[in-house]
Amino acid sequence: MRHRSIARRSSCFYLVFLLAFGFLIAQQSEFKGTVREEMVGMPDEVKLATNIFLPDGPGPWPTVLKRTPYEKDDRGRAGFPGSDPAGVAVYAARGYATVIQDCRGTGRSGGVQKIAFITDGPDGYDTIEWIAKQPWSNGKIGLVGRSGYGITVNLAATQAPPHLVCAFTMFSSSDPRRDMFFMGGIFRKEMIEGWMTLQGKRDQIAEIVTRPILDPFWDWLDIVKQHPKVTIPMYNIAGWYDIFEQGNIDNFAGLQKNSAGKARGYQKLLIAPLGHSSLQGNIEYPANAGINVQDIQFRWLDFWLKGVQNGIMNESAVRYYVMGDPGDPAAPGNEWRTSAAWPPPAKSTEYFLHANGRLDTARPDSRERFDEYRYDPKNPIRTFGGQNLVIPPGPLDQRAIAPRQDYLRFETAVLTKPVEVTGRVYADLWVETDAPDTDFMVKLVDVYPDGYEALVLDAPIRLRYRQGLDKEVFMKPGEVVSARLDLWSTSLIFNKGHKIAVHVSSSNEPRFDPNPNTGKRLRLDSETRVAANRVHHDAAHPSLILLPIVGIYTFAAQNPDF
Repeated sequence: MRHRSIARRSSCFYLVFLLAFGFLIAQQSEFKGTVREEMVGMPDEVKLATNIFLPDGPGPWPTVLKRTPYEKDDRGRAGFPGSDPAGVAVYAARGYATVIQDCRGTGRSGGVQKIAFITDGPDGYDTIEWIAKQPWSNGKIGLVGRSGYGITVNLAATQAPPHLVCAFTMFSSSDPRRDMFFMGGIFRKEMIEGWMTLQGKRDQIAEIVTRPILDPFWDWLDIVKQHPKVTIPMYNIAGWYDIFEQGNIDNFAGLQKNSAGKARGYQKLLIAPLGHSSLQGNIEYPANAGINVQDIQFRWLDFWLKGVQNGIMNESAVRYYVMGDPGDPAAPGNEWRTSAAWPPPAKSTEYFLHANGRLDTARPDSRERFDEYRYDPKNPIRTFGGQNLVIPPGPLDQRAIAPRQDYLRFETAVLTKPVEVTGRVYADLWVETDAPDTDFMVKLVDVYPDGYEALVLDAPIRLRYRQGLDKEVFMKPGEVVSARLDLWSTSLIFNKGHKIAVHVSSSNEPRFDPNPNTGKRLRLDSETRVAANRVHHDAAHPSLILLPIVGIYTFAAQNPDF
């Protein structure tokens, strides 16, 4: 393992990406084309502030559109790149007009932004069709965006504007109700409260937490259900430790099969060892040689907006980074691979929880029973790493939690050979509680020979939503129920000499809002109760984690894209 300062960059790729953005921002001061702001009218008479950058020359040009909830004229408020001006000068040099627009209710735009950018409505559609009518536009428009920008890309794509040709998005959600606001039915406190605090919008938090998950208000945000409406090719970039990791993956997979027109079969996906910000902890992945996001983006835009035959559509649909033990030069992994689809072929393998903290592929017998602990909402387990936004993300060490009595730990014997896990991971728990409602959390952990417990994935379930977010089913005393936890996806080779571990608890704060165990609506009052929670692992109730195991973990030589 490579030990390093917690503030150090986790990936040379990410550092290069940030440096490139800094260089491109600086380049704007050298922009020689036409620059102006227009207040673009929407059908409801709201006007949206829009910056327009036109190259030198006669035009008309294909156009790159970015729509932002961060204020287009802000250069990095509160750590977020407000205008995210990924190289206006560079776009112009490549022959693109560039349009950057404040979403309604933000920056200089009119209208009201009720909850973040999700009340954006049809503004993306209307802006695209307005661009197509301008004399400087040749009618071919591409959407690009990262994070909040990326979500506006996805929402606009579901409206199928006639002049939208393609899109390129990085780190963006596929269903904000599920993967942004209420993961497993639990409010993502760290991400939403942290983001809204940084944006000066804490007054909106109450509206989010008091709005029921079942409220139809959230429905139009479900991009997955709207995949059949999408008619354009999209390039999705995800990060293994990103807050929206599964969103990019789900959008790729769904659009590849269920979209319409030129969208179906023309999607691309790249998954890198990145977080929404730089990864922290004591594990540093090696340089991602040959990967340049800006270059990929331009090749994508050039092909679809200009018809440049640059070979990008001859490349594999999926490129993904297989993580491994970066401290062992002989360890498999730490390499790029390609695939025709996601996920790659793998064997879904059950690893069962056993008494005395054992984890293996043998089914438990009737002599086993359960592990029990008491969960106190007033004393939640603290978050260490994971897919976070404003607190440290990444494969942080979980040993700081070990002394607690409300934290179950299961692990395999020391591995005698590497084990590759690539694909989506689920945990199936048989649980019991004396409360009307409570939470369970599962972590997948890579235990290094020196004892470092690197977090790989984690996910929660609020038991009232164990049958889906569309219904609430409360618990009864003495009732043992099954609950499936969706840990999202990874690609990691657990090296020889390591151990695979599963940790189970009922809290992970501030990543997830602690359950008061009362069964009342979220944050209705300050009442809490201590819950006696059990995880069963006997023959009739075999709690387990389901790992997609790949048999080949040596270097994939057939990788023509790199």
